[in-house]
Amino acid sequence: MTLDVPNLKEFNDRLRDEAAEEPTLEVPQGEPTKKTQIIAIYGKGGIGKSFTLANLSHMMAEQGKRVLLIGCDPKSDTTSLLFGGKACPTIIETSTKKKLAGEEVKIGDVCFKRGGVFAMELGGPEVGRGCGGRGIIHGFELLEKLGFHDWDFDYVLLDFLGDVVCGGFGLPIARDMAQKVILVASNDLQSLYVANNVCSAVEYFRKLGGNVGVAGLVINKDDGSGEAQAFAEAVDIPILASIPQNDDLRKKSANYQIVGTAESEWGALFAALGDNVALAPPQRPTALSQDGLLELFDGSETGAGVKLEPATDTDMRGKNAKPVESLEVIYDNV
Repeated sequence: MTLDVPNLKEFNDRLRDEAAEEPTLEVPQGEPTKKTQIIAIYGKGGIGKSFTLANLSHMMAEQGKRVLLIGCDPKSDTTSLLFGGKACPTIIETSTKKKLAGEEVKIGDVCFKRGGVFAMELGGPEVGRGCGGRGIIHGFELLEKLGFHDWDFDYVLLDFLGDVVCGGFGLPIARDMAQKVILVASNDLQSLYVANNVCSAVEYFRKLGGNVGVAGLVINKDDGSGEAQAFAEAVDIPILASIPQNDDLRKKSANYQIVGTAESEWGALFAALGDNVALAPPQRPTALSQDGLLELFDGSETGAGVKLEPATDTDMRGKNAKPVESLEVIYDNV
């Protein structure tokens, strides 16, 4: 079957070239001109990074800190809770429109504020039309043009999707853009698998001379089963906060209500998280093997005891299998 797409080969070649292309500008790295802590937050998609970051950033701002929140997920939903569900124009989309109009992007086009928090979304290409990681690189190139290093913030929080292993999503670790990484996970295998992958990436780049470390783990939707706690102990990182699995929190999050405020019953939790995030030093984690990760869970839940059974050529050929004459020489008994 042939897809009815004009110039399909050219389209595919362009996508491959875009994914392989190196950035034309140096991505922001090293020491900023101000004493800013740049912190990258990683976690599995849907684990609650946006919920955690919106409330954390709001509480930090309430405590008198200057905070910039940057969404680095192509879904562009990091700031949705902060802005009451309203979509924030992304840097990538705005840049494209401005370029077509022959105009330059300005701060007010892409950065917005609420409750003392400054926030923006990098965005990404439309589904199936480009490389998400490459979009991240383009976004940071534009931040460089807008004067990223000269901005006066106490904290810059970067929200990154942890499921994807491509270079664009690994920028803060690979290029020492951030001083430290914070992981968000729950007591489930998939979110801890992602957290473990990020630990592996940190260790890999530390061996290459990098300086980024993991400051700790935020357990979201904690049901008390203990797997995330066991993971943190196994890889040797601290627990920065444990956000309980709670129906009140779920409803408030679904209704775009901020709970990271002194006026909320949850304010003390996020205030403590803010202090821990600020003070926790970057550490070098010890990532687990796949088997080591599975051992954190009850074997009945992970299929423990399953053994790999090698397939044969006959298995693969199925009904097309044909008997093969043996070349073995058989001697009569003498």
